[in-house]
Amino acid sequence: MILKKRTYTTDKKVHPFIGALLFIISIVLILITGPLGFVYGILHSLFKQGFKGTGEFFLKIAISVDQLGNVLMQHLLNLLWMKPGGYKFGNRDETISSALGRNKKLGTLTWQGRFIDKILDIIDPNHSLNSIDYYIEPTANIIDKLAWIHIVDGKILVTRNTGRDKFYIPGGNRKKGESDAQTLHREIQEVLNVEIELPTMNFVGIFEAQADGYKPGILVRMTCYAANYLGDLKPHDKIEEIAWLGYEDREKVSEVDTLIFDVLQENGDLI
Repeated sequence: MILKKRTYTTDKKVHPFIGALLFIISIVLILITGPLGFVYGILHSLFKQGFKGTGEFFLKIAISVDQLGNVLMQHLLNLLWMKPGGYKFGNRDETISSALGRNKKLGTLTWQGRFIDKILDIIDPNHSLNSIDYYIEPTANIIDKLAWIHIVDGKILVTRNTGRDKFYIPGGNRKKGESDAQTLHREIQEVLNVEIELPTMNFVGIFEAQADGYKPGILVRMTCYAANYLGDLKPHDKIEEIAWLGYEDREKVSEVDTLIFDVLQENGDLI
């Protein structure tokens, strides 16, 4: 059974004065306590875990500095490294490398961005792509969705909404405070009138691509689970068609779903 509780919330709007005050307090605290904490952290890691622990301590600091840089330099990075319509830098929960990797996948890096990416690849092959964080908090640039992977005889269940040409793997958007299981159970019940058996939920993967029908740079992040169900499949009124598609039908689905099709085919689940 899925016991993981993962709640995503977008940043709250803060009064400019409060934001400035908190910034000043954080700077004062880091200047006073930062050096002491840094030295103590090195000694603690060294005596407790040796050089391995010290290396891990430095890595955590590096990631935090990277996240700070993503916020601190967001406007400059969006100007220099990202083409119009790309994925924006600036998510406080994300590193620069992660945002760089998302733009690399979208093909929206400028020549400066590609140059930086090549340097990072020399140091660490596929650094930016491997750094993409699929668990960051959502922003206006990421749509957080759940999807149900249901395959029978090598074909996957998909639906097509009224007035749409593309088929979609069934699922939907997460509501505030919902876990993966709660979202998937609610959405599949609303869309197909069946109940997901929560104890049978099995994580398939997280996939990300340009969101269908949205302006460039808006991504959809699809967290996928396979699961058994109870009841008879009966589409909601907004669903015009239910279909079972094989891998040869991948051009009929959305961009993120084609990535899912590729992985399912590679795993031998989809024919």
